[in-house]
Amino acid sequence: MSENLRFLRMTRAVVSLHGPLTEKIVSYRRVPAFSYFTDFVKQVNSISTTNFSSVYKECAKQGAVEAGKQAHAHMILSGFRPTTFVLNCLLQVYTNSRDLLSASMVFDRMPQRDVVSWNTMINCYAKSKDMVKASSFFDTMPERDVVSWNSMLSGYLQNGESFKSVEVFVEMGREGVGYDCRTFAVVLKACSSLEDSSLGMQVHGVVVRVGCDTDVVAASALLDMYAKCKRFDESVRVFRGIPEKNSVSWSAVIAGCVQNNLLSLALMFFKEMQKVGGGVSQSIYASVLRSCAALSELRLGGQLHAHALKSDFAGDGIVRTATLDMYAKCDNMQDAQILFDKSENLSRQSYNAMITGYSQEEHGFKALLVFHRLMLSGLGFDEISLSGVFRACALVKGLSEGLQLYGLAVKSSLSLDVCVANAAIDMYGKCQALGEAFCVFDEMRRRDAVSWNAIIAAHEQNGKGYETLSLFVSMLRSSIEPDEFTFGSVLKACAGGSLGYGMEIHSNVVKLGMASNSSVGCSLIDMYSKCGMIEEAEKIHSRLFLGGKVPEEVEKMHNKRLQELCVSWNSIISGYVTKEQSEDAQMLFTRMMEMGITPDKFTYATVLDTCANLASAGLGKQIHAQVIKKELHSDVYVCSTLVDMYSKCGDLHDSRLMFEKAQKRDFVTWNAMISGYAHHGKGEEAIKLFERMILENIKPNHITFISILRACAHMGLVERGLEYFYMMKTEYGLDPQLPHYSNMVDILGKSGKVEKALKLIREMPFEGDDVIWRTLLGVCAIHRNNVEVAEEATAALLRLDPQDSSAYTLLSNVYADAGMWEKVSDLRRSMRSFKLKKEPGCSWVELKDELHVFFIADKAHPRWEEIYEEIGLIYSEMKSFDDSSLVPEIEVEEQDQWYHC
Repeated sequence: MSENLRFLRMTRAVVSLHGPLTEKIVSYRRVPAFSYFTDFVKQVNSISTTNFSSVYKECAKQGAVEAGKQAHAHMILSGFRPTTFVLNCLLQVYTNSRDLLSASMVFDRMPQRDVVSWNTMINCYAKSKDMVKASSFFDTMPERDVVSWNSMLSGYLQNGESFKSVEVFVEMGREGVGYDCRTFAVVLKACSSLEDSSLGMQVHGVVVRVGCDTDVVAASALLDMYAKCKRFDESVRVFRGIPEKNSVSWSAVIAGCVQNNLLSLALMFFKEMQKVGGGVSQSIYASVLRSCAALSELRLGGQLHAHALKSDFAGDGIVRTATLDMYAKCDNMQDAQILFDKSENLSRQSYNAMITGYSQEEHGFKALLVFHRLMLSGLGFDEISLSGVFRACALVKGLSEGLQLYGLAVKSSLSLDVCVANAAIDMYGKCQALGEAFCVFDEMRRRDAVSWNAIIAAHEQNGKGYETLSLFVSMLRSSIEPDEFTFGSVLKACAGGSLGYGMEIHSNVVKLGMASNSSVGCSLIDMYSKCGMIEEAEKIHSRLFLGGKVPEEVEKMHNKRLQELCVSWNSIISGYVTKEQSEDAQMLFTRMMEMGITPDKFTYATVLDTCANLASAGLGKQIHAQVIKKELHSDVYVCSTLVDMYSKCGDLHDSRLMFEKAQKRDFVTWNAMISGYAHHGKGEEAIKLFERMILENIKPNHITFISILRACAHMGLVERGLEYFYMMKTEYGLDPQLPHYSNMVDILGKSGKVEKALKLIREMPFEGDDVIWRTLLGVCAIHRNNVEVAEEATAALLRLDPQDSSAYTLLSNVYADAGMWEKVSDLRRSMRSFKLKKEPGCSWVELKDELHVFFIADKAHPRWEEIYEEIGLIYSEMKSFDDSSLVPEIEVEEQDQWYHC
């Protein structure tokens, strides 16, 4: 009786008996087992070891600790003396629910304990991450079996002490304890965790020696180990040797394919599994859907989704998240959104898949909306959620939203996570908040290569070339090895003006063995092209991408490789355009097409620029036809280039047609059309279009105002020009630059206000360049009696470039208009003494797809005699209108040469 009272006091410490027992049982999900328990309580006389053990087993299985405690109390009150087996079942109830206090009390008061009792306690402490206590029980227990050792092996592995787990395995062998399949499964997981294939091979030898190599559990663990240790050939060999494969072995080999980036092979294994009737599982679906996502296999991914629906796995959280991720990475956010909206009990991982998907598809606002829904759901957010939504803020330039999100990250301590901090740096950089980006970087406790890449890219994107290179040096000093993304940013910083630094970085690339990396190669090609070193760029391009390849070989190249190849061609074509070698750029484009490389929108835009530069309307129309065929005409970048090309080729009708048909217009499209009108003297149309631009809430930029001021100059609208000039600063916060001042000088000068034009130049906040002084000198030639201003402009021009022959020519025209022929002669003598010659004029015309180019005194054209004969006729007709009495007699040779100037 005293024994019963002691157990009763112990039980009262862990359970309160309120209300009828049956009222508490019905709250559990599986009613049949507890209905049996209820019947058992009503029939006290039928109490037996079997009845108590069955109830405890069911409670342990379902995690129903409260019902288990009540059964425990009933057992004490009934006076039943439990056997060790029954008490072991009771221990399972408490250990499965992590109720260590109750488990310890039962264990301590057990009259007799067997090895199962000890193993249960060891396993409980191991799962509770208290390996000190588990080890104490293990050392104390009088007798150990293989389960005891396996519990210690598994406990150390679960607590991240893989090496300790291997030590226990070795000690187990020394003690002569027989291994079982679970032993090998655990120790091979430890080898996988350590990525130690040599150790795994030794364990493999032991597996073969004890005859477990044909066991599906041990073999599955072996192939998983080899896969994670990057020895997939061995993994497949083990898999082929398994006599009877189950879903675990199929799952392991398919997951191994994905881990080793053998994505197509993963899909092949899945198809093979289906043929032999292998069962599917959650992990198999997750692996094959991940393969489809990486390969952009939308059709197969959709089939797998249907297969999952048929197999009743579509509602599984992990499978659903993998399906959402597949649709997102296959650029099918529409189906992803449908699945997301139709799903119930969404997990945080499902929300993360949508946020990441929309961010990768550059739908920043939609990603922000999904994050808002996540916050309202009460599921909370994690580092993946924040990383995705920071990218969304970067896309929409949402600095305000980014600051609020970073506040959330700080409050939740997730700002300490490296991935979150890296995403925040990237966001701040793209939102032009370099100060905040550097603060986040500076506060990071640990920085990886991505952190350095993010801060370097942030400075490069904001035009801070010197700081970009300084950070690169700091990265090298911190012993972080740069990767392709690092070199991409620093080489961009060198492009256009820092060839010396770029060449040093190139040597660094070679030293690090990254010269064959295609991404780095593209960056080098771009840098050399923009620095004018086209030959060097072509050498790298040929070495990396061509190598004697023929069109048939190009067709077999991987999509990523083809994209990099296209980027490389684009860089060189763009380099030729930058060097004003448009003909060479067009020839390179032709070679690109002959190679079978598909141009992208940037290729077409660049080549259309060359057509605009050469006024090659015929080729431009052919390119336009290709653009329509490739369905790229709706792209705003290509459309803007087409508007510009047609206007520069003199076809304002087609230019306006392209402008009006554009599905989307940005400020570049508007600028191209306004500039076209201004360039062709259509000032009124340019001004009307500018006013329409303002009405449609498109913010003008510096280039817009250059065009509109040029239009005012063509029309002689002085007051309107001044209004627009001052509007730049007052309404749009744009400080006028030299081109704006040049246009204002042109406006004032052509209206006869030459003195005011000179005053404007003198009051500029910066020094005038050759363009503005030449403009002033040109208007002096139009309006007489401005000799002093013309002389001042000429002096300024010659200070900038003493060899500028145009300054002498324009001043001589001013002197001639003023009748100062002696000074004209002096200028002529000065030009001869300095050996200055006016750069010969050049003109061209395209007829029947053939370009005809002409220079002064040119006799290279096959029909030059006929051409000169026509010119002679025109000249004689013009001469009849010339007042030759005003011009002093000079030598005929000099006169002809002077007219050509």
